[in-house]
Amino acid sequence: MNAVLWGVLAYILVQLIIGLVVSRRIQTESDYLLAGRQFGYGMLTMTLFATWFGAETCIGASGEVYSEGLAGARMDPLGYSFCLIFMGIFFAVPLWNRKCTTLADVFRNRFSPGVEKLAVILMAPTSMMWAAAQIRAFGSVISASSELSLEITITLSALMVIIYTTSGGLLADAITDFIQGIVLILGLLLLLGFVLFKYAAGDIPAPSPDRFTFLYAEESSALVQLEGWTIPIIGSVLSQELVARILAARTPVHARRASLMSAGLYLMVGAIPVLLGLFGPGILPGLEETEQFLPSLAKQMLPTFLYVIFAGALISAILSTVDSALLAAGALVSHNLIIPSMKSGDEKAKLRVTRICVFVFGLMAYYLALHAESVHDLVEEASAFGSTGIFVVIVFGLFTRYGSWMTALCTLAAGIGVYVLFAYHYESEFPYLISLFAATITYLSIGLLEGPVLEEERAT
Repeated sequence: MNAVLWGVLAYILVQLIIGLVVSRRIQTESDYLLAGRQFGYGMLTMTLFATWFGAETCIGASGEVYSEGLAGARMDPLGYSFCLIFMGIFFAVPLWNRKCTTLADVFRNRFSPGVEKLAVILMAPTSMMWAAAQIRAFGSVISASSELSLEITITLSALMVIIYTTSGGLLADAITDFIQGIVLILGLLLLLGFVLFKYAAGDIPAPSPDRFTFLYAEESSALVQLEGWTIPIIGSVLSQELVARILAARTPVHARRASLMSAGLYLMVGAIPVLLGLFGPGILPGLEETEQFLPSLAKQMLPTFLYVIFAGALISAILSTVDSALLAAGALVSHNLIIPSMKSGDEKAKLRVTRICVFVFGLMAYYLALHAESVHDLVEEASAFGSTGIFVVIVFGLFTRYGSWMTALCTLAAGIGVYVLFAYHYESEFPYLISLFAATITYLSIGLLEGPVLEEERAT
């Protein structure tokens, strides 16, 4: 192995050790999933930033901007920055005040256990697809740093990530997020500095003007453009990965302000891969694998020692997202599906079940990562799958008294059913918008017919 790969592996080993040491403090399921609800501004802001700032921003978005210009930046970082802003303004305080453990608890408490279970079935695959995207990106970075094939590096990456995630909980995740976020920011600034220096020296041509547009060349309607903005905002604002950190905040004020601060940090740091992608064709023309653009650019621009730091930064972005995604999927299935059916209330048994679920989802994410076409496609599908019904039900459930368990069930079914029908059968250009419209109409139609629902009338 070369020096770069040794350096990257050493960095990963340090992260693993930190996670394992911190995980020894975990005694209960709540410790594992919510870290004692004690996150302050610094920890919460950085873990929100690091969790959201993953492979899609570093590798997927820079590759998309390389190919499509600024249009490739609509989903990430712009869309996901707005997502964090929406969370802070509208959802952070009411979600925190409900004192839930997972987002699915809201469905149970507001509607019924049946709605809770259907919501888990829709949300868990989303987190698994997020994790698969990160594992694939992890493999891309290792592959670019070595002579190993992408398949081998994805396998090795999945093994390390699964061990790392299963052992730690949200507290270990947040502490490593804090470290990883700092390394990530420094690494991206380092690469940007080298590129701007070469540009100032005249070694790199300026991007062509046609790359500074938010419209894809093939787009023909406002609805298609709106679809591109709606998926990252509506599709991710109520994801379990994000909600878990909101629920772990010390107070609702911490939750709201940290969401807004992380959005600002995300947008500023996320602009760096976008800027690099704009310069991309002038630096590395004719690149076939655009997802390899950022690692390849760093390898060409940076000395070996600095490239190790940058590769560590990419690994940081990926690790901080993949463990959150696997933890989210494991939390939903264990806490909301399996543990309620257990006769024993022993905390060790609950913790063991949660870790087993995380491990199983890790294996499933590995299989998906191995067979997916790209990181960007995985992330877009993860954000869209089943999320319209989730969004509509939570919005009406949190802010109105309209809608019973039947309304919620029909809305969730309409959201996923319409999306699958129009995305895969009719191959619509904007299936997500159609699904969102169908879910909203379903909830309004049934909910208004039923009228306001009193607490004692809700299904149990």
